[in-house]
This record gives sequence, C-alpha cells and structure tokens, in this order.
Amino acid sequence: MKALNKIRYAFLVCTLMVLVTLAGCNSADRSAEPPQSSHQGSEQEGAKKTPLNVEVFNLGERSMFAVSSVLVTGTADAILIDTQFSAADARQLVDKIKASGKRLKAIYISHGDPDYYFGLDSVHAAFPEAKVFATPQTIAHIQATKDAKLKLWAPQLGQDAPKQILIPEPMQGDQLVLEGQELRIIGMDGPTPDRTFVWIPSSRTVAGGISVMGAQHVWMADTQTPQSHMEWLAVLDRIKSMDPKVVVPGHFLPGASLDVRSVTFTADYIRAFDEETVKAKDSAALIAAMKQRYPGLGGEGSLELSAKVAKGEMEWK
Repeated sequence: MKALNKIRYAFLVCTLMVLVTLAGCNSADRSAEPPQSSHQGSEQEGAKKTPLNVEVFNLGERSMFAVSSVLVTGTADAILIDTQFSAADARQLVDKIKASGKRLKAIYISHGDPDYYFGLDSVHAAFPEAKVFATPQTIAHIQATKDAKLKLWAPQLGQDAPKQILIPEPMQGDQLVLEGQELRIIGMDGPTPDRTFVWIPSSRTVAGGISVMGAQHVWMADTQTPQSHMEWLAVLDRIKSMDPKVVVPGHFLPGASLDVRSVTFTADYIRAFDEETVKAKDSAALIAAMKQRYPGLGGEGSLELSAKVAKGEMEWK
C-alpha cells in the first residue's frame, strides 16, 4: 500500500509540474504578441473612412483675380479654404456651399492678401456658426495692411467691397479636423508661415494657396528679394515631396493643370523671372522677355506690375 501511495504521489507531482510549465509557456506567448497601440487603431479606422471630397471654386476670367476657394466636404460637414475677393464672387461661393447640403463648420484663410479674405464677411454672414481661422502671421499681415488695401480697392469694387473686415482666430496647432479626418496646415514651421498650403491626406490633395499658380503669369510683386524666392522654391519642393494626386493653384486660368505640373510651372516661372530681371534694363524689357518665354499666357497685368516693382520703377507693399 505504501508503495502504491508513493506512485500516486509521484504521478500527482509530475502532473502539476507539466501544468505549471504549460501555463508559463502560454503566458510567454501572450507577452510576445505585438501590442495594438491606439495609433495603429486610429490608422486602421482612418483607412476604412471614405476620403474627404474636394470641390474647387474659381471663376477664372469672370473674376478680377481668378482666385481659388476650396470646399472640403465629408458626409455631413464641410470646411472652406479662402473666401474670394469681391462680395459678388463670395455670394456665388455661398450658393455653391448651400447647394452641397453640408454644414460649414470652419473657414481657413491661407494668406493675408485681400483676394483671400475680402469675401469673408459675405460668407460668414451666410454661415455665422462657422469658426474662422488663420495662422498668427497671416492675422498680423491682415491687421497691418487691411486699411490700406480697403482704401485702394474699395473705389474699384464699389458695392462689392467688404462691409467690414473680419479678423480670423489664430490656429491652435497645425491641423483642422473634419469628421475625424485631418486637414494639415503646412508651412507654419517654416520661414513663411503667412504663406501656407493645406494638405488633405485622405484624398492626397494640396490646396496650394499663394504659392502655386496655374496657366497665368505669376504674381511676383510681393516677393522682392532673392531670399524670398529661395524660400518660395523650397515650399514648392515640399509640395512635390508629398506626392499629391491633386494640386489646386491659389490662382489659375482655364487650361491650368490641377496637379503637380502647376507646381513645376510656378517654380520654372520664378527662375525665369529672376534670370530675365538681371538681364533687362527696365520693366519694358523684362515684360517683353517674359512674354517671349511664355507666349499667350494670361494675367499680363500681374506681369506688368511685377516687372515695374522688380526694376525699381514702382513701390509695392
């Protein structure tokens, strides 16, 4: 009997040892599994979402400056980038937003020149619940120049001049969020945070703002130094590096490419303008040289004023 008890005891001990070993192995297996971080989860969740839709509003030759506004929409809500120059154009933009059936949640002003924000009071009157944002540097630009710009343009705009200049709120961070998907404000960390562009990852779209032009002479009067042109070219290189499928130029005329070709066009134009500025004896020679390089290109008024500024024949602030 004692021998039998010893055998039973030994069997029990061995069984317990096997169970303990198996439990340890299972625990080790679980600890070796890769953790599911919250970031991984959000990426997987984002991949399932429908890309944000992008609609471009640009009246081309029917508008004084052929400036672009971009309406980014989700299933129910929308964000608007830039608000046109004249009240008449802004009212047409309002009609487009209303026709979308979306609720306008926010407006982003990408630059402090009046063609980007003079229409803001008309748009905001139609959508008073929408928050209006810009970078602190763009806000400073608007505040420093708005009175002079209004004095300059009000006589030409007449009843289509803004009734009041609305000042945006400063951005908190570098992105806006629409239905859980981000719109990144690019350039806040660079040397020209008053000249930003917007990157929409879900549709691989760039709203190029002031930095990108299409099918027209590039406005050069605001950038009057070699350093400013180098910084501009760096922004264009940054856009290219993001490999966008769609690029919306801040200004464009019919025939413009809404892709990276407009980025290349703008960069080539900047370099050509710099080369010809050095060689030209005056603005007339510079204008002639640029027309020869770009025959038939629209927006000659921009070229004429830019050439006068570049050759010191006119002051522009």
